[in-house]
Amino acid sequence: MKLYYSPGACSLSPHIALAEAGLAADYVKVSLRDKKTEAGDDYLKVNPKGQVPVLGLDGGDTLTEGPAIVQYIADKAPDKKLAPANGTIERYRLQEWLNLITSELHKSFSPLFSPTMSDDTKNFYREKISKTFGFVEGKLAGKDYLMGSQFTVADGYLFTQWPNLKAYMDRVGARPKVKEAMLAEGLIKAA
Repeated sequence: MKLYYSPGACSLSPHIALAEAGLAADYVKVSLRDKKTEAGDDYLKVNPKGQVPVLGLDGGDTLTEGPAIVQYIADKAPDKKLAPANGTIERYRLQEWLNLITSELHKSFSPLFSPTMSDDTKNFYREKISKTFGFVEGKLAGKDYLMGSQFTVADGYLFTQWPNLKAYMDRVGARPKVKEAMLAEGLIKAA
């Protein structure tokens, strides 16, 4: 497998999932601004959407979109319990979390970094993000992770800084495989 990533982007989630699953992969760094790989190849040939992550499969096929990729990875290592079994209500709960994170959190952050967005628009998105994090914080009460006591691919996806989720962030950030993925992407330095 081959993971196309950009440091600090949503591609960190499948990087964490691969590490947690103990699956080997090659990692290809992508410049999202230039749409080039670190080797200078045209990234739009890999993903015409120009976004990360992309998971290149051994048979030559590719998967895009983080929630699909992390479920694929989890299903490749079922013994790691990174996702509940397909067809169970718990799997659909995991998909609820992945969809909430992708639609209400990750996509809501983008306008905050746009120089063309007005302050009113940015404030709208800040309020939306705050409400969603408030909901998540409430659901985490009394739990170690989103699905209870078991770390899942949804936890790797939610791994985003927010002051009221600090205890959660500390638990996920202390995981050796999360540290390994972040170190590999140059987001933290070796201790």
